[in-house]
Amino acid sequence: MKLLVLSLSTPEEDLALDEALLEQAETGAGPSEVLRLWELNRPCVVVGRSSRVAVEVRPDACAEAGVPILRRCSGGAAVVAGPGCLMYSVVLAYRDRAPLRMLDQAHCFVLGIMHQALARLAPDVRIQGTSDLTLGDRKFSGNSLRCKRDHFLYHGTILYDFPLDLIGRCLATPPHQPAYRQQREHARFVTNFPAGQDQLHRCISEAWGTDGQLESWPEQQVAALVSSRYDQASWNLRL
Repeated sequence: MKLLVLSLSTPEEDLALDEALLEQAETGAGPSEVLRLWELNRPCVVVGRSSRVAVEVRPDACAEAGVPILRRCSGGAAVVAGPGCLMYSVVLAYRDRAPLRMLDQAHCFVLGIMHQALARLAPDVRIQGTSDLTLGDRKFSGNSLRCKRDHFLYHGTILYDFPLDLIGRCLATPPHQPAYRQQREHARFVTNFPAGQDQLHRCISEAWGTDGQLESWPEQQVAALVSSRYDQASWNLRL
């Protein structure tokens, strides 16, 4: 598995790169498996592929705070990310891992490795709900995936130095909640993970067993995806 530590100049490009890495693996135009570590350069709300913005997000509050609303290629609910929130993305092949075609097994596999990595830094890390990582009963990581024929993309957030009040300002109370949340508001539900960016990079890359840096990335495909999708209100804000 190759390692790509790369944050691009705009959030739209960053979201497009995850999709481009998946498509590149699927077509055989690039490495079959990649771990990417990155961070948005400004606060953004990122909704899931099927999210309803009017239900999950507070658009007026986002506009007042200057926080754009963007949409990713994977499922799951809305998150708020930006500086102080590490993003990780892993493209994996189904080859020799047929059970991972079942979504619950894919979640267990990836989150098991992430748990192994992060428990070295904080022993109270738990896997809870469908795809959350928590410290005790407070969430610091949400995760989602996008499946293709031969590969899948699994990516998520790790809050570590993020202004947590921004989450409650920008997001509505989610319509579907894991039982462990117990109807708590965002301020009582989320927390920052007690580690710095360098520590997180090192532990995550070691846990995945990366074997060298990816030397290039699909720049033209990213530009095309931004132009056709990630820079378009019809994609980002559709109901």
